Order: sequence, then structure tokens, then C-alpha cells
Amino acid sequence: MKFDQQRFAEGVLFTDFYQLTMAQVYHRQGIHETTAQFDYFFRSYPDYGIHQAGYCVNAGLETFMDWISEAVFRDAEIDYLKHLQDSQGRALFTSEFLAYLRGQPVCSGLSMRSIPEGRVVHPYIPIATVQGPLIFAQLIETSLLNHLNYQTLIATKAVRIFESGMGQVMLEFGLRRAQDRAGLAGARAAIIGGAAGTSNVGASAVLGWQPSGTHAHSLIQAIVALGGSELDAFEAYAESYPDSCILLVDTYDTLDSGIPNAIRVFEKLKAKGHHPIGIRMDSGDLAFLSIQAARLLDQAGFPDTKIVLSNQMDELVIWQIITQIKEEAARYNVDADRLIQRLAYGVGTRLITSEGDPALDGVFKLVAIRPQAEWIPAIKISENPEKTLNPGNKQIWRLYDTAHKAIADVMSLEREDLCSLPAIHLHHPTDETKHRLLDCNEISEVENLHETILEDGRLVYDFPSLEEIRQTRASDILRLHSGVRRLMNPHTYHVSLSDELWNLKKDLVLKYKNGKKDSS
Repeated sequence: MKFDQQRFAEGVLFTDFYQLTMAQVYHRQGIHETTAQFDYFFRSYPDYGIHQAGYCVNAGLETFMDWISEAVFRDAEIDYLKHLQDSQGRALFTSEFLAYLRGQPVCSGLSMRSIPEGRVVHPYIPIATVQGPLIFAQLIETSLLNHLNYQTLIATKAVRIFESGMGQVMLEFGLRRAQDRAGLAGARAAIIGGAAGTSNVGASAVLGWQPSGTHAHSLIQAIVALGGSELDAFEAYAESYPDSCILLVDTYDTLDSGIPNAIRVFEKLKAKGHHPIGIRMDSGDLAFLSIQAARLLDQAGFPDTKIVLSNQMDELVIWQIITQIKEEAARYNVDADRLIQRLAYGVGTRLITSEGDPALDGVFKLVAIRPQAEWIPAIKISENPEKTLNPGNKQIWRLYDTAHKAIADVMSLEREDLCSLPAIHLHHPTDETKHRLLDCNEISEVENLHETILEDGRLVYDFPSLEEIRQTRASDILRLHSGVRRLMNPHTYHVSLSDELWNLKKDLVLKYKNGKKDSS
């Protein structure tokens, strides 16, 4: 049997096999339409090979909603499932189960609340909460994790790189090293995290963004091999792109050939009324070369041209370059601060592949079920305290101090109203020895983080533009204390449970550890 590759790879069957086998069990047990609640959260910040991050940036929600809006069990998908067999040659899925799925959108009856994209997020806090028929809430798990885990991982890496470059232009150049179509999702997440653009033309078209890029060494090599020169190559490029000209200057000799030839071309452009953008360097001691490039460009009357650096860039490499510039620029009569402000960074492999930590450990867990009118909290208990779930139907709050900086994210039961309490008793989500009483006089604002995205299978949320998401990210980052934003050894941001939620969790752990669970 042959199937359309894109439909079957990216449609409703974009899932793990066990989601379907569990769905059939739910159906056969007659509990498939019982209302359930699943929470999506991660347990630890990613470690990108330096130190664990002090925060994450939420991304991937709109991409996931694009998937869910198109994911339907059409005839072709049902026919494929009908032909799957067990080891004895028997059909794996019953005709009754497949008849139930046929024609069903995977979002049937589902409601979803989520922290919006671009917001800062922290471990254990439910980023998204899904309620609805057990069977469909289960079936969306894999796709939800795929979309949100990866984009949150890349957006967080991107903002760390952007912050290490002191807010100067950072471009995403990683498509050639991305894992297949992850290049599209990665480019989007990188822009959310701070990249000014991407070299990925297809992603730029989809996102409504201007693609970015310069040229490769091969342009110069080809023209030189055919009898021309580096200067000829630069002039040919400048003739085609006189007002967006960035020249790669390290094909042969950066200081004695590349930059002087670039300056000659820039002088011709300037005489014709054009404004050259800058140069790019892709090898060598980039801090030293940046200082020398600035010196030569300043002397030639181009004090504002950009100096773009590429080649295995990440937050630590950029931090080292800036540190070296601050130490060495003065001896060459170059203003270090001014030079740092004219730098831009082309970041590829280490961003798009998330060098250091290849995955976010996000999970999607059943925390409550409602067979009738009342919610029944559900819990999973583990010998590892960090894997014991925070049960029940919850609200998510962010507390701000009198300096209007975020100081804690708090999970409470749905019925609780933190705003009405004179003081809030906060519990560590996994360590029962850690708790504190926070006087409400220390709090300037209590914010409910969740917004409604889906209601009964219908999208009810207006997604912001990519630029608005970027502004949200920038605003949230500014409301973090500087210690949490730190690149190395960041302060631990407080994630807490309310008194009522902590007591519920403790009671459920005691109940099930004492053997009072049923035989299932």
C-alpha cells in the first residue's frame, strides 16, 4: 500500500504507536469519553554544556495548534490501521474502534489552557493543560511534546545567545546542520528567542520574515579560479546588491587582503550614494580580528559598518569574544563598547541542534479525571521525588515583588484565590523540608499565567504575531532578577505549591503507598 508521505508522516498518525493501543483499551473499557486532564510540563532546565539555564522561553504552541486543526482520522488513515496485525496475523484494531475514530478530528471535545508563547517558564509548572475525552487527550500527547519540547529548547538557547551578545543582531544560520524538517521549527523558535532573522528562505516565507545571509567562500573561489581576483568577486557581489552588501573577507588573508579589498568596494559604493552593510569573518581569532577590522574600517571612514562573526558561535564563544575585546581594544585605540555595539553574530550548528542538551525533558501526564460531576485527582508516585506528579485541576500564578520582578511561580488548586490571602505558604514541589511564608506586603502583583486556547475542540485564541511574541519574551526577560538571567550559575527561581495543593499531594502519596489503591 502506498500513502501520501506528508499526510502520514505529519498528519493524525504523527504519534507513537502506544497512544493508539491505549486508545483502543479505553474504547473497549467504555471509558474513552470520560473527561480527563493532562498537564504538560518539564522537570529541569536544559544544560547547554556550560551550566543549566535559569529559565526557559515557551515556544511551539501555534505550530502545535496548526497540526491539531488538521489532524483527522480520514479513510486513508483508518485503512492503514485496519491492515496492522499482531504476531499471529490477527488485526490489531477492532472494526468497532476504527469505526469510532473514522472522521473524528483529534481535537474532538478538547479544551486547552496554556501559558502563551514567548513567556518565561520554569520546571514543574504546567505550561499547557488539556481537558476533554480521555481518548483524544491521550492521542495528542506525542505531537504536543514534539512541537513544544523542541521549540522551547531552541528558543531558550537562542535567548541565551542573544543575551550573551548584549542584545546585538543575532542571525540563525543552522539549516544545513538541522535535523531534517526541524530546520523550520528551529528557525521559528530562534526568532522567538531573539534572532533577527534566519538564512532559511522557506521558513522566512512561512513566517512572513525577511531572510538573512551573505555569501560563501565558493563565490570568491570560483571567480578567482576563472582568472579573476578577490576584489573582482567583491565588486561582482556589490554590483548585484549595492544596498545590502556584506562581504566575506577571510577566504585568503583577512587583514592584508580581505578587509582592504572590501574597503575599496565600499568606497565605490559610497561614491555612488549606496550604504554598504558590513563584512563577515568566519575563521581565526575573531576577537582580535574584530578589533583590527574596526580599526581599518574607522580609518577608511566606515565607522558604522557591521562586523558579522560566524563559525561555531554560541553564548560562551560570544561571551569570550566580548571579554577579549574589552581587554584588548584600547591598546589599538579602538573603543571597545562602540565595537561591541557594531558586532552581529551568525549562529548555526550550536543553536539549531541545541549543543549541550539535545532535548527538553517535557512530559504530558494525567493529573485528574472526572467520571461524573467532580474531579478525581490522579497521581503517579516515584522513588525519585521529582517524578511524583502534582495532582489535580490547578491554577498557575506568577508573583512579582515590589520592584516588579518575578519572584515565584505557584501552582494552586482551581478553587484557591491567592490574591485574597494575607500571606501565602509556599512549598517546594519535590522537597518537603523546603517551605516559606510569603507576606503579601512583599508582593506587588499576582498574575494568572494561563490563557484559554481551545474550548470543546474550537480554537478561541487569537495568536499574536511573531513580533508580538518577541516583545513578550523581551518583557518577561526584563522582569527576571539579574541573578536568574545569569549565563553561569544562575540563581534558582522559586517554583512552589500552595498549602492546599501540597496537602492534597501528601495525602495521595500516603494513601497509595499504604496500599489503598484499587486492584487496577
